[in-house]
Amino acid sequence: MKTLLRALIAGGAATAVALSSGTAAEAASIPKYKAPKVFGTTFQADPQHDFTKHISPRHNGILRGWITYVGGTTAEYEPIKWKKGEMTEGWFVGPPEGNAMAYSSHVAKKVVFLSAYGCKVTPGDLTVSQATALGAKKCSRGVLLKRHAKGRHPSLITVYRGEIVKVQEIYTP
Repeated sequence: MKTLLRALIAGGAATAVALSSGTAAEAASIPKYKAPKVFGTTFQADPQHDFTKHISPRHNGILRGWITYVGGTTAEYEPIKWKKGEMTEGWFVGPPEGNAMAYSSHVAKKVVFLSAYGCKVTPGDLTVSQATALGAKKCSRGVLLKRHAKGRHPSLITVYRGEIVKVQEIYTP
């Protein structure tokens, strides 16, 4: 009886370890992608994407972009580029009106959201790396969806297997 009980406990512990390591393995299995220049002055190309068909996810990688629409847990997003200003440093702009450069992806349940403005839905204190101008405060998926549904925030958006797995906001003064 004791042997059976020990076997059941050991089996349960092994199952728990396997399940938790599966989640860790899934997070670790996301490849490291080369990030674009944060303040790049051209739109990033996605040569394999066919914009003449229905709106669909971007191919795997990191896009400098912003979320233009949130519906439930699906986000539409488009590439952005930095436009240098004459009186100011500049600002981000999206594709011209009528251009179909847009993507749509499900936001992963375990998305990593690194905010440049804190974890409240309305932007608050700066939580940004001064070296990179990128968000450094980890916030919840709910804050990501609510904040980005209210307005466009320049970000580095990582897509893996058709899902948004990471959003890192870009600080702009």
